[in-house]
Amino acid sequence: MSPRIVPSLWFDHAAREAVDFYLSAFADSHELSVSRYPTAGLPDFQTGFAGDVLEIRFRLGDLEFSAINAGSEFHPNPSISFILNFDPSRDDAAGSRLDELWKILAEGGEVRMELGEYPFSPHYGWVEDRYGVNWQLMVTDPTGEPRPFITPELMFPFGDTCASQAADLYTGLFSSLFGESAVGSRAPYSALGDPSTANLPEGMLAYSDLTLAGQWFAAMDSGFPQDFTFTEGVSLIVECDDQTQVDRLWDALSSVPEAEACGWCKDRFGVSWQITPKDAPDPAIDPRAYRRLLTMKKIIIADL
Repeated sequence: MSPRIVPSLWFDHAAREAVDFYLSAFADSHELSVSRYPTAGLPDFQTGFAGDVLEIRFRLGDLEFSAINAGSEFHPNPSISFILNFDPSRDDAAGSRLDELWKILAEGGEVRMELGEYPFSPHYGWVEDRYGVNWQLMVTDPTGEPRPFITPELMFPFGDTCASQAADLYTGLFSSLFGESAVGSRAPYSALGDPSTANLPEGMLAYSDLTLAGQWFAAMDSGFPQDFTFTEGVSLIVECDDQTQVDRLWDALSSVPEAEACGWCKDRFGVSWQITPKDAPDPAIDPRAYRRLLTMKKIIIADL
């Protein structure tokens, strides 16, 4: 079954290069599709992309991604990262496979948490790769609940209980539309017994997990102030069956009018979403539909 939600990565003229890097880095990976910009009739800010790659869909392990080839307006950052679960109960070489992938992802990137032993994992590290995409690699508890290999994690800004609020909003919305959505565990900072987090506001989450339309996600509140927050550099595409689904998602999620464009919107927490029809026209095949899309905020399927 096709995924309902697809993480979308924004690259500055480097989508093809970045996807080739990920396909070579991850053993279980393959390219799914490529769409291109129209060769003519583009707005002025896109004329340099005429005929170039617009989007690449690819799969790493069990998760489908979208790579957008665009300009320098946005970049990925750690607000949305991807947890890579190496499970010793399913792979005797989990630790060594983690080390191999860590070395590849770290080359030319930035280590955010050194690879080592932590209270929540015997072998864990956080790295931002050369393209700005963030990965958390961890050996999981072999006695715990099985997890997908890749889980997107949303990190909400310090000082509030947004992770819990967002989990409730998202699961309620996606459950009503698609089913198979629920909040799983919630681990507040107050339960950790760590003196450094003892004075954080009650209800701030160090970790929680949830499912949306059958797909795993994680959410947390940052335990200290950050100099970044959510941007369009990493967004979440929701592929809708009809206009009713588009309308309900848009009405529930879009909270920043100035961010509304071409099916993109931002929710009240700052997370960027792309609310799109599942069978959108290919821009290279139907340039007129692409030009109509550029005039829209919420997508009206019948007008494409």
